[in-house]
Amino acid sequence: MMFDTKVAILVLEDLPVWQKLNVTAFLATGIAGAAPEAMGEPYEDAEGRAYARLLGQPMLIFAANADGLLRAYQAGLARGLTLAVYVRAMFSTGHDAANREAFKAEPTDRPDLVGLALRGPKKDLDKATKGSSLHP
Repeated sequence: MMFDTKVAILVLEDLPVWQKLNVTAFLATGIAGAAPEAMGEPYEDAEGRAYARLLGQPMLIFAANADGLLRAYQAGLARGLTLAVYVRAMFSTGHDAANREAFKAEPTDRPDLVGLALRGPKKDLDKATKGSSLHP
């Protein structure tokens, strides 16, 4: 199946594995919340039990250094892509409102990103993630 849009999640390469997984999960929910039209239909098993919908398109997960995250962030802003962000200060908060305040306190030109998700037209997303490598 071909998609007009693409989803990429970039995660800081030197985080502990548990933080990489946590950041990836949070960012994926950000993209799903921002793009309800990209959600697939609910799942159902052979006995008729219903399960939650999943994003209906693949997500590419990239490992990036701080410069690569910042470059993708700036390119995403410039190209009008949907962005979900996770900054280092969010590791020390305990709830969503505190996360938003932590992000708001970041410098807008150089937030301390540890993770970034982008969604948009394939061409624009490819340019925003240029130079990043798929996560091993």
